[in-house]
Amino acid sequence: MKTVDTNILRLALLLAATAALPPPLLAAEAELTVSDHYVRMVPPGTPTSGAFMTIKNSGNTDRKLLKVESPVAKTVELHTHINDNGMMKMRPVKEIDIKAHGQAELKPGSYHVMLIDLKQALKEGETVPLTLTFDDGSTKKLDAPIRKP
Repeated sequence: MKTVDTNILRLALLLAATAALPPPLLAAEAELTVSDHYVRMVPPGTPTSGAFMTIKNSGNTDRKLLKVESPVAKTVELHTHINDNGMMKMRPVKEIDIKAHGQAELKPGSYHVMLIDLKQALKEGETVPLTLTFDDGSTKKLDAPIRKP
């Protein structure tokens, strides 16, 4: 009987120790890294700006950026530029692909994040909070520095 009690006690201690450990970082989240992120400074009173960054995917599965949120704008959209009969135009997109072992570059004249109806002036040296949401439901929070174009 004493052996059973000792085994139960050991199991209980093992479970308690395991529960106290921090949850492991999800592999899918660790596969995506964001670098070179910034928001373009615009003149006071300008209602829109853009956010730019590089998202690298070190995983074996293609991923998608689905949305970005920020408290500095009423609306935040994913955009791209297209050539429409010789005219460059911005258009919203539903998502931005990030290929396995590749990267998505969000840059001027290409994919980017539009911050629409800014709620405050964007001042050089400050940062803009951005929350990126990916196709697996994971999110990444960034503080993007505001930079002159």
